[in-house]
Amino acid sequence: MNYEDNDAPAWFIEAVNTPYKDHYIEVEGCKIHYQKWDNEGNKPGLLFVHGGGAHSHWWDFIAPSFLDKFDIAAIDISGMGDSEHREEYCSLQFANELMAVIDDAGFGDNAIIAAHSFGGLATLRAGIEYADRLRGIVVIDSAIFPPDFQTNNDMKGSPFKSKKVYPDVETAMTRFKLVPPQPCENTYIVNYIGRHSMGEVEGGYSWKFDMQFLQKTQMDDLQDKIAGLSLKTSIVYGEKSMLFLPPLMDYMKKVYDDSVPFYCLPDAAHHLFLDKPQEFVELLSQVLETY
Repeated sequence: MNYEDNDAPAWFIEAVNTPYKDHYIEVEGCKIHYQKWDNEGNKPGLLFVHGGGAHSHWWDFIAPSFLDKFDIAAIDISGMGDSEHREEYCSLQFANELMAVIDDAGFGDNAIIAAHSFGGLATLRAGIEYADRLRGIVVIDSAIFPPDFQTNNDMKGSPFKSKKVYPDVETAMTRFKLVPPQPCENTYIVNYIGRHSMGEVEGGYSWKFDMQFLQKTQMDDLQDKIAGLSLKTSIVYGEKSMLFLPPLMDYMKKVYDDSVPFYCLPDAAHHLFLDKPQEFVELLSQVLETY
């Protein structure tokens, strides 16, 4: 690996060039990709999980900061990144994928899962189903909505449209955007994850993720189950996140047990570790110290 970007700071270039290895396993008939950073193999496991339409490379500039204390992997959940697509998706299936990677990576029963946005829902399901096999979970800017909010926001409003083929990478990059949309001053990060979001296809380049994954995903009502989480759980969110506005925050604090702490990253929106990557590392380090 020898990524170069004259607009990116030295710490970022060093981080994304940290060696890792690609791994592929089969989970319920689907090939799942994950990457694992080189390490001694005798530390607690830390699995990073991306959000909807994203991929494991969203963590390339974050994960290396934790190698002194953890063995680390990052997954492409099915339908995204370099994992295969399915005809249907559900949170239990995603949870099973997370646990399969934890097993294949050799993390044992002492792993922590840190997951962003849509990936947080899969991680909550893993925490509910496999509490005895995990050390804890960190849910990063992943909202639990009130029932009436869900009713008014169904999958017909999916931000992912039909897949298009672009003649070259540069043309495709002009169409890349964050979902949900937000400005991000760190364009070197957006460019990096954007270029890892596409692959070469017949006729040019196209996005890797399944454009229909939201419509094909059976969404669970986790509200009644979350209060029963029996493993260490923490919530990290961006101060300016549209998913953590006061009414939603009030609702989530009622859904989660009183023992679950909420940590705010100042001046950051939903994609908080793109907005404030180094501050995010510092905050997540503090959170993980409590596990």
